[in-house]
Amino acid sequence: MIHFLDLKKMNQTHEQQFEQKLKQFLASGWYVLGKETEKFEQDFANYCGAEYAIGVANGLDALILILKGYILLGKLKKGDEVLVPANTYIASILAILQAELIPVLVEPDINTYNIDPKKIAEKLTSKSKAILAVHLYGQLSDMPALAKIATENKLLLIEDSAQSHGAILVNKRSGNLGNASGFSFYPSKNLGALGDAGAVTTNDQELAEVITSLRNYGSEKKYHNQYIGINSRLDELQAAFLNIKLPTLDADNLARRTIAKRYLTEINNPKIILPFWDESENHVFHLFVIRTQNRDDLQSFLLENQIQTMIHYPIAPHQQKALSEWNNLNFPITEQIHREILSLPMSPVLTNDEVSQVIEAINKWTY
Repeated sequence: MIHFLDLKKMNQTHEQQFEQKLKQFLASGWYVLGKETEKFEQDFANYCGAEYAIGVANGLDALILILKGYILLGKLKKGDEVLVPANTYIASILAILQAELIPVLVEPDINTYNIDPKKIAEKLTSKSKAILAVHLYGQLSDMPALAKIATENKLLLIEDSAQSHGAILVNKRSGNLGNASGFSFYPSKNLGALGDAGAVTTNDQELAEVITSLRNYGSEKKYHNQYIGINSRLDELQAAFLNIKLPTLDADNLARRTIAKRYLTEINNPKIILPFWDESENHVFHLFVIRTQNRDDLQSFLLENQIQTMIHYPIAPHQQKALSEWNNLNFPITEQIHREILSLPMSPVLTNDEVSQVIEAINKWTY
């Protein structure tokens, strides 16, 4: 079986370092907000080209804390509208709702699957205060176009970088293309921990200071609570593991692009729509997503041929039971994407033979 994602194999190359770091961690006697977290925050900020990185518990919290931080700074207020792609993973929308802001869904570009700047104008109102750009599947959104809209309309531009670690556009990395960015280091991400983990990056000192307090009970100094905060700290052990893995991120992303180039040049089936990519570093292929009208049949065929695939994501956010007030809304491009997409195996540890098997099977599929 060719696994969709073999996390065990991906982490095996770091196993000795993990074990050594675990021993050091146990011997240190310091388990929360210690030197490993400080090192990761500094190194990850430097990697992204941002002034600040604040480690938090997960990617959802990273986005929530950005939005709540801006509320505390008076740059947002409850009830303000945040424009967000309609086809995103639901976490992007949950963050907006948890901050008591209003998500405004915008259709994506059918080619890139990212928010379509041309469709934002029709959604703007006097309550529009921010754009949440989700770099879905690892490809950066059209940030220059979004930045222009944000500047002209005095909007905050926030990145959801959960899937785009290391991607580069106009000589800047994901995490340094807007006012602030939220990252997830869930184990399956391009830079994945061995459990939940996340971070916020920003060049805004005030925002960084507020989020640093908010993540730790709203405390800037022990037992002195300036804000009504939460407990969302990057775990010291996960920070240690991330410190081991960060130096190999660029090489891992290059391996993903190499596999993607093979898929794009060698898959030749008229029933398959391949993803758009200009072969720049703006895509790190967290996922390699194809489309076909007969998605379920293709998935079954590939499984019969010992190839595991996944669907990211089977149900659009506006069709979820949790968001029942949106169930009657109509987003045809989003609905088409969710109906047709299929994610092929993609990771730095896929072998050339495995990639060849995937390509051969897809090219043989007929419906």
